[in-house]
Amino acid sequence: MVEPAMFRDVLAQWPSGVTVVTTVVDGAWHGMTASSFSSVSLNPPLVSICLDRSLYTHGLIRESGVFGVSVLAKDQTDVARRFAGMVDGVSDRFLGETWSVGGTGTPLLDSALGWVDCRVVHEHPGGDHTIFVGEVVAAHTARRTAPLLFHSRGWGQFADVLPDVATLSDGALVSTLVHRGEADPWVARTAKRVRESGVRVRVLDLTRNVAREAGRRPRRLDDGHNSSALVDSAEAASDALGRGVHTVEAYADPADAGSVERAAATLSADPGRGAVILADAFHRARLETVLSAVEAFAALGVSEICLQDTLGTATPLEVRATLQEAVGLARPVPLRVALHDADRLGLVKALTALKSGVHHFDTTLGGLDGAVATEDLVRLLGAVDVETPVDAPSLTRLARRLRQRLDSTPDLPRQAPDRDPAPPGSTPSPSRLADTVGAAG
Repeated sequence: MVEPAMFRDVLAQWPSGVTVVTTVVDGAWHGMTASSFSSVSLNPPLVSICLDRSLYTHGLIRESGVFGVSVLAKDQTDVARRFAGMVDGVSDRFLGETWSVGGTGTPLLDSALGWVDCRVVHEHPGGDHTIFVGEVVAAHTARRTAPLLFHSRGWGQFADVLPDVATLSDGALVSTLVHRGEADPWVARTAKRVRESGVRVRVLDLTRNVAREAGRRPRRLDDGHNSSALVDSAEAASDALGRGVHTVEAYADPADAGSVERAAATLSADPGRGAVILADAFHRARLETVLSAVEAFAALGVSEICLQDTLGTATPLEVRATLQEAVGLARPVPLRVALHDADRLGLVKALTALKSGVHHFDTTLGGLDGAVATEDLVRLLGAVDVETPVDAPSLTRLARRLRQRLDSTPDLPRQAPDRDPAPPGSTPSPSRLADTVGAAG
């Protein structure tokens, strides 16, 4: 038979969630930290907890016939330690938190990720433990954040694991060059070469104001591979797809319900080929509205949800905080991020996004519009062994040629045509164009 010490060491390598198990006896609340919690059945709804028979709480649950389980969040290590009896001088473990009382009379932690209120329906012997099976009479989920984990006798969060592959799209190269007054044939050739290098490029802007200013719609694309179009109506989306564009994109301001509804209507006809761009997505004050929009578009079934650092003010910590919540909510829809480099922290924020579960990025060749330069991000991905379908040498040559072209031509008007009204979260005005391209230039 295996030695107890070895058995404990092996089981310590199995990560689990952390809960507070509570009960009530004669009106008095009791609770303990536990990780041996599991679902048992969906119909009827059953869960189980396994408690050492020597524990005081074990006898209380057997006596009361009821228990509650509150699932702890990543920031509740202090709660876990307190209910595990690891904090000295605590006379009442329940103080300092807010609690609801379930139908069974059991206290349930309001700030938990979720809780279940249960009546014991079965008890099974399990060696030195008892397996209590509880019928769930009530359940609640409130918070949207990462869980607290127990692993190797310590509490923590999910480890940061870099993705195997990352993809890139460019939403500003064409519009920036057009606004500079560059010749259409050269812009088209440059965009095609970037697409051929493995980066998706926004080749069309079919929003109403741009279409009105142009006076006509462009011809059908000869090759829609790795292409996207910006649209603001279902008709424009249909038009773009009819012209061979691979993906249609629509902006939405998550703080404006009307904007979210319009973007959803724009993409609803063929959501599997639609992507939404959520403006100013990393500001702390907008977190709840951003998460609600992420949930709504994930339910719609769009192909991608892009979180945009529209104003260029997001910090790495804000990027991390938002993505820790949003990545899980979006699944299985992938998240994209569009990050600025105005503070020269663009690559730091990109690495933060990589480590937060993001595999898709919006960049701009040369960083023309102040965004992270495509060639710089490709270099970073290579340095951390994240594969990308991009032909890095080809892209670097394109960035160098772009720099040479811009350096050899006199400054042209850089102000984008006025938009009426400017869509919330639209690409920052090319009047803020950088004079230099990325490091590869």
